[in-house]
Amino acid sequence: MTVAPWHSAWNFAAAAVASACLASAAAAEPQPCQTASKFGPQDEVGNLNHVTPAKTLAAAKLVTMGKAYRLGIETNKDTPAYPPRWFKLTILQPGQAGGATLGPTRTTYNDDIVTGWNGIGSQIDGFGHIGIDNLYFNCNRAGDFAMADGLTKLGIENVPAVATRGIVLDMAGYFGTDIVKEGTPFNRAEIEGAMKRQGIASIEKGDVVLFHTGWLSLLGKDNARFGSVGPGLGIEGARYLASLGVAMVGADNPSVEVIPFEKDSGAFEVHQILLALNGIHILENMNTTELVEDQAWEFLFTLGPARITGAVQAIVNPVGIR
Repeated sequence: MTVAPWHSAWNFAAAAVASACLASAAAAEPQPCQTASKFGPQDEVGNLNHVTPAKTLAAAKLVTMGKAYRLGIETNKDTPAYPPRWFKLTILQPGQAGGATLGPTRTTYNDDIVTGWNGIGSQIDGFGHIGIDNLYFNCNRAGDFAMADGLTKLGIENVPAVATRGIVLDMAGYFGTDIVKEGTPFNRAEIEGAMKRQGIASIEKGDVVLFHTGWLSLLGKDNARFGSVGPGLGIEGARYLASLGVAMVGADNPSVEVIPFEKDSGAFEVHQILLALNGIHILENMNTTELVEDQAWEFLFTLGPARITGAVQAIVNPVGIR
């Protein structure tokens, strides 16, 4: 039987329409969100969920000497910061012009006003800081939560009280130098090499990992170099730490990730991997010098950042206890 040409044409057209409809339906299906949290759609703290009471109790057993370490640097008008950030402190004596005092005991007092940016000095980066094409941690789009008067989600006020195991990796010691050269990436081989050198058996879920590069010694001596480039975590290294379930990653420099960036990498891609894709907070400008001098490779790490509602970042002074 010979099929009429119009019948063949009709079959072809029908098949084309059906194929187009299927393609359209497939395109209309919601695509998986690449920044979704493994802790559920309401999660705003990411891998800090791994810092359980059991984790804190185990970390507390690392305290054998009772020595506390301030991990934050001083913050002032001269602290180098990523442009256009700046910081200013103003001291006032309200209601005391001309030497006036308060009450019969002649009370006097000083108050202070801070003007400037939260992302300066020793700081924690919240999940509202870095995104991927306006998509932030746990499928939050910038237009839905990043308001001019504060974030409505992922604000720094959500960071819980943190008490967990801290690890410092002496990368300057690993490379046999006082200051690791800028542009030097820390990937899995370097991380595991430093661990082996220091006798650290493992990195575990909920840990805070800090890198010591010697970079802080440039502060006040070569601020231009300090604030523009640096050694730091590479893309493979970031993915490796994320696979281990760490809660936070920090370093003794402003970037934490390597700058200049690795070949073929994007701008601040390590920040994207840690913050947006894996819910890992970043700690910048950590003072790791004394920990390394004492070879305090493992310690109890504690942090409670200022709960500024809707803030992207916070100036912090974590405490390590050995």
